[in-house]
Amino acid sequence: MDDDQFWKLAENHLIRYGGSFTPRIIESAAGSCVYDAQGRAILDFTSGQMSAVLGHAHPDVVAAIREAAGTLTHLYSGMLSRPVVELGARLAGSLPTDLDRMLLLTTGAESNEAAIKMAKLFTGRYEIVSFDRSWHGMTSGAASATFSAGRHGYGPPVPGNLVLPTPNAYRSPFRHPDGSYDWEAELDYGFQLIDQQSAGSLAACLVEPILSSGGIIELPPGYLARLKQHCRARGMLLILDEAQTGLGRTGTMYAFQRDAVVPDLLTLSKTLGAGLPVAVVMTSTQIEEVCHDKGFLFFTTHVSDPLAATVALTVIDVIERDGLVERAATLGNALGERLSALREKYGVIGDVRGRGLLQGIELVTDRQSKAPADRLGAAVTTACLDRGLHMNIVQLPGMGGIFRIAPPLTIAEDDLHRGVDILEDALQWVLSENIQ
Repeated sequence: MDDDQFWKLAENHLIRYGGSFTPRIIESAAGSCVYDAQGRAILDFTSGQMSAVLGHAHPDVVAAIREAAGTLTHLYSGMLSRPVVELGARLAGSLPTDLDRMLLLTTGAESNEAAIKMAKLFTGRYEIVSFDRSWHGMTSGAASATFSAGRHGYGPPVPGNLVLPTPNAYRSPFRHPDGSYDWEAELDYGFQLIDQQSAGSLAACLVEPILSSGGIIELPPGYLARLKQHCRARGMLLILDEAQTGLGRTGTMYAFQRDAVVPDLLTLSKTLGAGLPVAVVMTSTQIEEVCHDKGFLFFTTHVSDPLAATVALTVIDVIERDGLVERAATLGNALGERLSALREKYGVIGDVRGRGLLQGIELVTDRQSKAPADRLGAAVTTACLDRGLHMNIVQLPGMGGIFRIAPPLTIAEDDLHRGVDILEDALQWVLSENIQ
């Protein structure tokens, strides 16, 4: 079909599920680029949906899928295969000893759903705390713990979902006398509000180490430790959602390793499948045994699928073999330096944040007011695409447009710098057109 027919069919037959579609027909993808119907290469600074940590069509992943497709892809959910058991052991070996049991699923929302259910069953309580800029998925329980978008018009969310203020160092009103960010006071105040809201049934706190859809908000050093103290004082479990931060992206295998704080439950998804639908919940023997004794049920069509396990094992193999964790740290330092230099040069860049190969820049109309620059962000996004760079911007109420920058861990250093060059060129052009 020609391009006009393609877009007409899309308009007539697809349900739109969030924003507008990128105005390109994508025919193929390889490495750090996707290719449109005209054969134009588009450098992918989002790794697909923040997932393809090995780039697109990585040869090892392709070979693993081919082999599995001819031997073992899917089984009755009560059956086990060697790849699933091996994956559980491999993940447990890469994590603290308190995280030694695995449930293999498909999507991040599903893994968060399962973790929430386990926390409720283990504690016998039902209240879940998450950040007011959180994004944990679109299924019922995960969506109810998601506060950055999608809450209006769908009826009542699952009862018992409470919010903490997101620790946004750039915009938080909590300040020390010298103007520096007082995250301790903010967190303590947040739990005072939780205690007032709670019906006395606090089960768990579900958070991301870096809120991605919430605007690349990184938890300050020391925050996770204090958060866990608050959880322990209330008999709550701590669930960490590392959908986007796990498997090396932040310069450590798991983002929580920077803080040396071990969660009670850990969810992994996007990066574990390197663009394929793979997700897991990791937890302790104690929590698994208590939940099992209480009749824990999460019997889904694709639980423990061997193809998903095979892909995840391959991703871990490549990351370890090619030193991609260390590479993400090195390239992340280079990326951070480039972005910080842009901030010094352009007054519309209010903040640079994140770590490793998950970083962001926040656009504002001016640094004094920090007013959101929605039109500017949309125009820069379009100008980047026109120049061969795919960027994703998050627009949130009360915040500027935040570019999420998450290229594959395999990206060539030249391509990383080329992407930043394109971003700067696009920004310069939009500013010259006086789009604010």
